[in-house]
Amino acid sequence: MTLNPAPNSFRTGPDERGRFGIFGGRFVAETLMPLILDLEKAYADAKADPSFKADMEAYRTHYIGRPSPLYYAERLTEHLRAQAPAGQGAKIYFKREELNHTGSHKVNNVLGQILLARRMGKPRIIAETGAGQHGVATATLCARFGLKCVVYMGAVDVERQAPNVFRMKMLGAEVVPVQSGTRTLKDAMNEALRDWVTNVADTFYCIGTVAGPHPYPAMVRDFQSVIGIETKQQMLEMEGRLPDSLVACIGGGSNAMGLFHPFLDDREVEIYGVEAAGHGVQSGLHAASLTGGRPGVLHGNRTYLLMNEDGQIADAHSISAGLDYPGIGPEHAWLHEMGRVTYLSATDSETLEAFKLCSMLEGIIPALEPAHALSKVLELAPTKPAEHLMVMNLSGRGDKDIPQVAQIFGQTL
Repeated sequence: MTLNPAPNSFRTGPDERGRFGIFGGRFVAETLMPLILDLEKAYADAKADPSFKADMEAYRTHYIGRPSPLYYAERLTEHLRAQAPAGQGAKIYFKREELNHTGSHKVNNVLGQILLARRMGKPRIIAETGAGQHGVATATLCARFGLKCVVYMGAVDVERQAPNVFRMKMLGAEVVPVQSGTRTLKDAMNEALRDWVTNVADTFYCIGTVAGPHPYPAMVRDFQSVIGIETKQQMLEMEGRLPDSLVACIGGGSNAMGLFHPFLDDREVEIYGVEAAGHGVQSGLHAASLTGGRPGVLHGNRTYLLMNEDGQIADAHSISAGLDYPGIGPEHAWLHEMGRVTYLSATDSETLEAFKLCSMLEGIIPALEPAHALSKVLELAPTKPAEHLMVMNLSGRGDKDIPQVAQIFGQTL
């Protein structure tokens, strides 16, 4: 539903309780509250410290390789215009986060959290991971700063993301396969939270998305907003104006929030988030929380979740391990209800078609996660006028998915 009137600004949240409207907050065990409050204070202090910002900028430039390019996807644009009526077909740009060190947007957030952990004197870092990109980014920064790293990963994801598991181990991380539940991202996050409660003195939990208890959703968003800030500047330099639309995939939603947030008050800019529809929302085998879920509480925050009739968390499904989560970040839930962002969904088969097309037309093999967003670009772009500027966040590279996709296509590596 859409709530009216819209707020004066979509960028002011969360409130002092960590709420975006009725979403967000911090629903955690009593033993975790002191840690959460310490983290909130440490982050507030870091934001006010010019040296923290200077360190962030230095490592972004010299270690991550920012700014990431804004790339005109010329052949894809021409391909879609050839299918559109005369005068139709948006000009498509990719924000190329897959060119960051470690191969995705995840490192933007991990850098901020690891620098914060060092300020707090926490020598042991834990993380959850689905597709492995957050785990790889965490293991990488821990190696860089000499910190102990433990990554929880669902056993199913360990099997389908073997290249990233090997990378994490090469970087010195301990990878713990989680055998409980569906053995995917939700269960990995459960185990990481249990670890945090047990090891409160020396451990920092590096959450990989805009979910979890306050201040994580806002903190992760802030660290990822470099994506949208750069996109604004680059688009003004290249086209002399803001884009007309933005598109990004949504699991928990950090890559999308990073792109969207700096544009939320530019109300002329259309914004589209793309969830994982799996085998189709009507099949029940999907990870589209906004399309097929309802509000509830999971992992410390209130948001839209996939649940059964009894309120128990339902199993999610997606071809992409990074979107295989039964919830979504609370700020996305709020933006959905406010009507500021339009949330769509893409099936596994649509995603694979986009994956192949991008590879063959642009010479860029995308991760399966942003291939969901690309599948909706293929639908949206031909409906827009030729002067329409569309930016898609290409949030990860597809190296990690090659074994899985090859198997689906019946090919042997």
